[in-house]
Amino acid sequence: MLIVGLTGSIATGKTAAAAMLRRLNFQVHDSDKAAHQLMGPGGRAVDDIISLFGSEVVNMASGVNRIRLGDIVFADPDKKVLLEQILHPLIREQKQRFIQHNRLQRRKAVFLDVPLLFETGGDRDCDRVITVWCPEFLQTARALRRRGMTEEKLSSIVNAQWPQLKKCQSSNLALPSSLGQAETFRRLKRWLRTEKLI
Repeated sequence: MLIVGLTGSIATGKTAAAAMLRRLNFQVHDSDKAAHQLMGPGGRAVDDIISLFGSEVVNMASGVNRIRLGDIVFADPDKKVLLEQILHPLIREQKQRFIQHNRLQRRKAVFLDVPLLFETGGDRDCDRVITVWCPEFLQTARALRRRGMTEEKLSSIVNAQWPQLKKCQSSNLALPSSLGQAETFRRLKRWLRTEKLI
């Protein structure tokens, strides 16, 4: 079974590409979604987050306030590391269960949707990597439309990620998301055909 990493910097179109893969009946493990579940009501990471960051970042009805927590960790790199030490092992454990389950189902391939794939060394667990990218001006415009996003916060996030060009150069497929969804889908399917996955 082929393990394919799907990555891309913030607001470059990775979520849309993951949706295209699901439309083609591929299984996609979404590490962001896994993190949200871990920080949601009753999530396995909530107690550890309260211990480190205090109860003011948590509402028991809705779980961790990710915007408030994000403001804290992007202002303090040491706290970001502490949060990652809580979340990353739990996400890794969930990802391994996902891979094992799909291996037993004899799937041709699975996709791991991981924003910080290269930055965390996750690419070493992948047979292939797809990076979704778009021009910087478009990335900025898309990101600033997100709730709670500011130019300062965006700059902090982008600076914590590899440059888009470096990600593209380190990938098996650099998939542009700025040419319209139909073109992105066409290029993705062409690559999947060359890999004999469809």
